[in-house]
Amino acid sequence: MKYINLDHISSNPLLPEVKQVMIDAINRDYHNPSSQHKAGEEAAAALEKARVQVAELLNADTPKEIVFTSGGTEADNHAIKGVAMANADKGKHIVTTNIEHNAVIRSLRRIKSDGFTVTSLSVDDKGRVNPRDVAEAVTKETILISVMHSNNETGTIQPIEEIAAIAHEKKILFHTDAVDSVGIVPFDVKKIGADLVSFASNTFYGPTGVGGLYIRRGAKVYPILDGGVQENNKRAGTENLIGIIGMGAAAEIAVRDIDRRYAYLKSLKDKFLRELPQYLDEVIINTHPVHSLPHLVSASVKYIEGESVMLMLDDEGIGVSTRSACATGSLRASHVLLSIGLSHADAQGTLVIAFGVDNTAEDVDRFLKSLKTVVTTLRDISPLYKKAAGNG
Repeated sequence: MKYINLDHISSNPLLPEVKQVMIDAINRDYHNPSSQHKAGEEAAAALEKARVQVAELLNADTPKEIVFTSGGTEADNHAIKGVAMANADKGKHIVTTNIEHNAVIRSLRRIKSDGFTVTSLSVDDKGRVNPRDVAEAVTKETILISVMHSNNETGTIQPIEEIAAIAHEKKILFHTDAVDSVGIVPFDVKKIGADLVSFASNTFYGPTGVGGLYIRRGAKVYPILDGGVQENNKRAGTENLIGIIGMGAAAEIAVRDIDRRYAYLKSLKDKFLRELPQYLDEVIINTHPVHSLPHLVSASVKYIEGESVMLMLDDEGIGVSTRSACATGSLRASHVLLSIGLSHADAQGTLVIAFGVDNTAEDVDRFLKSLKTVVTTLRDISPLYKKAAGNG
């Protein structure tokens, strides 16, 4: 039986074209891009080709605005800590939201020990922050506003352009964690007005363990890794050349396929949301109905635990998630879901369904049928369900 992967938010399979590009690069046995001899120059040329490909995906003004990292987490750390170190003489206050990825939250927590203060803003019941709240939170000490483009648990997209405009009006740097957006939705750093953008290759079907940080030309950001002068002296350490070559190929394909990819993913998501009520009742949809990623749905199934649903679906050959992969192992309810107003019980019953280009309409049909069977089984033994139904 075919295994159906509906957890494309944690990672995505390599596109066949990307895999072949990486195999060819491995077989070529590239040298160190920083070496000054001919073999090093060939490697440097491959590195810069990938930088151009990624810059085009983000519509950067110049490829030099792209800094390669080990992934989204490093990019977020670089943005937060790099801005803090470079601009502490101007102020020590940062504005963010309470639904950010842990890479942002914990970076902010770390710099508090250096005297920085953080204002973390609340969101509405679909996970959107009000730009007016952002503007009101700014003080004379504010040096950075960091608001994620889309949330990796709910898929909700923030009013980023409005927030960026507020930052620029007040001459404050603006960072957005766009790890789950770049390559999935059309993304233009110039239109958005971002100064720093975090992204990751695996989101757009490239290799894991590689990503980047867009740093607008002129933005004052210090490197957080000390060592060599790689990445235009912005990120020390020999680059993951094979991974970066793969990311470049994936970026080029994303530029080519972005509109078709968006439409196809949204068709699967719309089918699921349209047909779900025929299979299950008492399900809370946490994803914004309009402002959201085309492929992700956060659904809280009342009266049962999402982890039990996930494990039983896995036995049926269907993979879903219950929260961010980076938070796996935590017994606490998701801070994102609590922030949008869910009770602890409903938060614990949440599934994150993320469709991919390898999924089909038939996959959605099989998932809905299996989901109904699993949820019915669990609700039959759930004391919460029996009590709600008046049978407890």
